Amino acid sequence: MKIVVIGATSGIAEHCCRLWATEDAADFVLMARDTVKLEKIAADLTIRGARSISLAKAEFFDPAAIAAFADEAVTAGPIDLVLIAHGWLSDQQSCQDELAVCRESVEVNAVSPVLFAEAFARHFAKADRGTIAFLGSVAGDRGRKVNYTYGASKGFVARYAEGMQHRFAGSGVKIVLIKPGPTDTPMTAAQKAKGKRVAPVAQVARETVNGIRRGRPMVYTPAIWWPIMLIVRHIPRFVFNRLSI
Repeated sequence: MKIVVIGATSGIAEHCCRLWATEDAADFVLMARDTVKLEKIAADLTIRGARSISLAKAEFFDPAAIAAFADEAVTAGPIDLVLIAHGWLSDQQSCQDELAVCRESVEVNAVSPVLFAEAFARHFAKADRGTIAFLGSVAGDRGRKVNYTYGASKGFVARYAEGMQHRFAGSGVKIVLIKPGPTDTPMTAAQKAKGKRVAPVAQVARETVNGIRRGRPMVYTPAIWWPIMLIVRHIPRFVFNRLSI
């Protein structure tokens, strides 16, 4: 099994890779901006049973570089799975105050993931096989004042994934959207420090891996977020606007 992971230093992605290395003896192509941390993850995965690991420094915004990365990865051998996991939990107030921060948040969380998806999708379409998994968020289910820049970006990814699922319906290509709730990773350290509940990253990774293996179109993890967000999506606007959530 050959797996490409974009944003491999993500806490959830790292734990998913541990499961794949242990259970599937997978071959990995790992991409991230922090190459020092990436090398440590690669060493750990080798000990856990990974067959081979290739590393790449991330270029998240250049379409030509993204296309070249996908082309090179596919040329080296058929790919079974691409996990697109990079993201940034931007501060909403900073996004409101500084347009450059707002732009970066949207580019990292929305534009970049879909560029990677399309770069690999064209190869998967020709082969009529392969899985593309997006690491989204429950934050994308409804715009809320506390994080609407981040949430809107994840909402964009959700709609894009839905469109790709429609595109590849009935084919050998699978598109999976993972929607984690707040998870115990460095990204949510500030939330955890304020006493907010976060899910164990090992649990979220296990449910992510299981959902991808089954080819499920959408995976809420932990599963309790499915009924929670169902309720949140259906709160009448005149009530919702009075809530501080």
